[in-house]
Amino acid sequence: MSKSALDKDLQRVTGLEIATHDLGRKLAAPGIALVFLLLAALWGSFVVGDGPSAYIVIIGAAIAGYMALNVGANDVANNMGPAVGSRALTMVGALIIAAIFEAAGALLAGGDVVNTVARDLLLAPEIEATTFILVMMAALLASALWVNLATYIGAPVSTTHAVVGGVVGSGIASAGFAVVNWPTIGAIATSWVISPVLGGLFAALFLIIVQSTITGRLDKISAARLWVPIFVAAMTGIFVMYLATKGLSRIWKPDGVTTLLLGLGFSILGWLVAMPWVRKQSQHMENRKKHVATLFRLPLIVSAALLSFAHGANDVANAIGPLAAIASAVETGTGDVAGITLPFWVLAIGAIGISLGLALFGPRLIRTVGEQITKLNEIRACCAALSAAITVLVASALGMPVSSTHIAVGAVFGVGFLREYASRRDMDGSSVPVNARFMDASQLNATPEDALANARQREGRLLVRRQHVYSIFAAWVVTVPASALLAGLLYLGLDLII
Repeated sequence: MSKSALDKDLQRVTGLEIATHDLGRKLAAPGIALVFLLLAALWGSFVVGDGPSAYIVIIGAAIAGYMALNVGANDVANNMGPAVGSRALTMVGALIIAAIFEAAGALLAGGDVVNTVARDLLLAPEIEATTFILVMMAALLASALWVNLATYIGAPVSTTHAVVGGVVGSGIASAGFAVVNWPTIGAIATSWVISPVLGGLFAALFLIIVQSTITGRLDKISAARLWVPIFVAAMTGIFVMYLATKGLSRIWKPDGVTTLLLGLGFSILGWLVAMPWVRKQSQHMENRKKHVATLFRLPLIVSAALLSFAHGANDVANAIGPLAAIASAVETGTGDVAGITLPFWVLAIGAIGISLGLALFGPRLIRTVGEQITKLNEIRACCAALSAAITVLVASALGMPVSSTHIAVGAVFGVGFLREYASRRDMDGSSVPVNARFMDASQLNATPEDALANARQREGRLLVRRQHVYSIFAAWVVTVPASALLAGLLYLGLDLII
C-alpha cells in the first residue's frame, strides 16, 4: 500500500514538473517580447532626452516595437511559407534566413512611406502637432492590435492595409470624414481583388509552363537540363528588377531603362551559372517528377531570401513610420509631414522587432501559408514566389496599389486551384471508364459502401482547404474597417487622457 501511495505521489510530482515546463514554454515568448518592448522604450528615452514631450516618444517607441513584432509574426510568413511547406527549408532554417534578410532590408534599404501614408490618405493641409501625434499613435496601436488578433486566429493579413485603416480611423475621429482622401481608399479597396487574382493567375500560368516543358515530358531529365536554367534566368532577372524597384528605393531609384537592362544582364548571368549546376545535379537523378522538382529547391530558397529582404526594406515603415512622424512632430512642434526621415534608432527598433516577432510567433502563420491551404512542392512554391515578384512589378508599372500579402497568398491559392481543376478533369476523363460516365446515380450508389467511396472521391478533388480560403478572405475584407474603428476609439480615448 505504501508503495502504491509513493507511486501516486511521484506521478503527481512528475505531472507538476511537466505542467510547469509547458507553462514556462508558453510564457517564454511573451516574456521575451515584453523585455524587447521595455528596451525599445528605454532606447527612445535615451535618444529624446528629458524634454517635456519625451514621454510621448517613449510610449511611441514601445508601440512601434509592438507593431514590429506583429509584422514579423504575420507578414513574413508570406515569403517563407511556401519554402517551408514544400520542405525546401526547415522551420529553423526559414526563421534564420528570414530574420537575417528582413533585418538587412530594414537597416540597409528601409523605405520611408510616412509621407505617403499621412499626405495621401488625409487631406488636411495643416494639422496641430498634438493632434497629429495622437492620430499617428492611435493608428499605430490600432493596426498593431488588429494584426496581433489576425495572427492569433491564424489569418495572414496586410499590415499596410491595417496601417491605412488606422490612419483613416484616427483621422476621421480628429477632423471628420472630409479629411479622408476617399479615391485613394477606393484604390486600396480595389487592390483587395486585384492583388490575389493577379498573384493566383501568374502562379497558375507559371505552373502550367513548367508542367508543359518539364514535368509533363517523358524524358524529364533532358527537359530539365534545357528549361530549368531558363527558369532560373527568368527568376534572376525578375528578382533583380523587383529589388531595384521596391527593395532599394530608399538608397537607389533607377529609371525604367536601367531597371530593364539590369534584369537582362542578371538573367544572362543566372543562365550561365545555372547551366553547369543543373547538369551536375541531374547526372544520377531518376526520371521522376519528385526528383526533378528538387532542382527548384535552391532557386526557391534564394527567392524567399530576396523576398524577405524586399519586405524588410518596404514594410518596416509600417511598424516604425508613425514613430518617426511622432518624433518629428515632437522635435519641430508642427504636424508637417514633408521630409520626415527614418532615423537609425527608429529603423533598428523595426528591424529587431520584425526578426524577433518572426522567431517567437511566426511559425504558426508560416505553417498556415505553406501547409494548410494546399500541398506544395518545390516547383509549386517556386511558381508562387516568382508570381509574387512579377505581380508587384506589373502593378507598380501600372500604378496600381497592391498588397504583397494578398499576392503571396493568392499565388498559393492559384497553384492549389489549378491542381484541383486538373484533378477533376483527370477524374472525369480518361482515368474513369467511359461507361461509368453514363451510369445514373442509383447505379453509382448501389450500396452504402459505394456512396461512401464516391463521397471520398469527391472530397479528394478539393485540393484547397475551403475553410482557410473563407477565413483569410474575411480577414482581408474587414482589416481596413476594423483597424479604422479601433483607431478612432483609441484616438478619442487618448484625446481625453493626454
